[in-house]
Amino acid sequence: MAEAVQFAAESLAGGRARAARTVLDQVVLPGEELLLPEQEDVEGPGGAGERPLRLNAGTRSRLCVVCGPGLRRCGDRLLVTKCGRLRHKDPGSGSSGGVYWVDSQQKRYVPVKGDHVIGIVTAKSGDIFKVDVGGSEPASLSYLAFEGATKRNRPNVQVGDLIYGQFVVANKDMEPEMVCIDSCGRANGMGVIGHDGLLFKVTLGLIRKLLAPECEIIQEVGKLYPLEIVFGMNGRIWVKAKTIQQTLILANILEACEHMTADQRKQIFARLAES
Repeated sequence: MAEAVQFAAESLAGGRARAARTVLDQVVLPGEELLLPEQEDVEGPGGAGERPLRLNAGTRSRLCVVCGPGLRRCGDRLLVTKCGRLRHKDPGSGSSGGVYWVDSQQKRYVPVKGDHVIGIVTAKSGDIFKVDVGGSEPASLSYLAFEGATKRNRPNVQVGDLIYGQFVVANKDMEPEMVCIDSCGRANGMGVIGHDGLLFKVTLGLIRKLLAPECEIIQEVGKLYPLEIVFGMNGRIWVKAKTIQQTLILANILEACEHMTADQRKQIFARLAES
């Protein structure tokens, strides 16, 4: 890890851009410029080369790259804005170059449009609820942003309630705005979370790990006890089991699993299954 950080720092100090495909899962530093492979080889067959990503290259490059968190487009360049490990997801089909993002251990959540989060209602101002989502400012939630809500049929939302919803507006120049319905007007699991259960906070990196497809941790936890669980991209988890003891056990396991190996998790689950 220390060697990777040192090499990244030397590259940044020397002004050298690094090829993205050679530093996948390695540490990148803010200010670095990434090089992406050309889809079309302008030098002819066998003359493959790399150059900085050109977003205005016209017909010369058909490569479409999606920039995720930690990366920023600056003119015709792709710059790193956060310190962390560079990740890449291959495209499903077409001429897309996939998605690149930086996986970092960020503590403060920054709202992103489309993210599903768990918020706490802190105030009611007219027809708008103020919801704490762990960001730099509270998000707004209209009373009409619930399934079946009308001016006469208002949702029963009180200060202190937990809300599971998604962002429809999230940028640095505007107040974040949440809704509890999807594009079809259905709740689809969103809305007020029950008063029972336990809410706790984990790192943003652990949330992304738990929400990954076929996550082994979630499969193992589901076999341990019957439970209800809600994950928020803002680092909050709500969990409920049959008893308070089981709820606390599940919360402690989920908090500690970030720093446990697979063998350590199996040993813990085996002991709990025997008890």
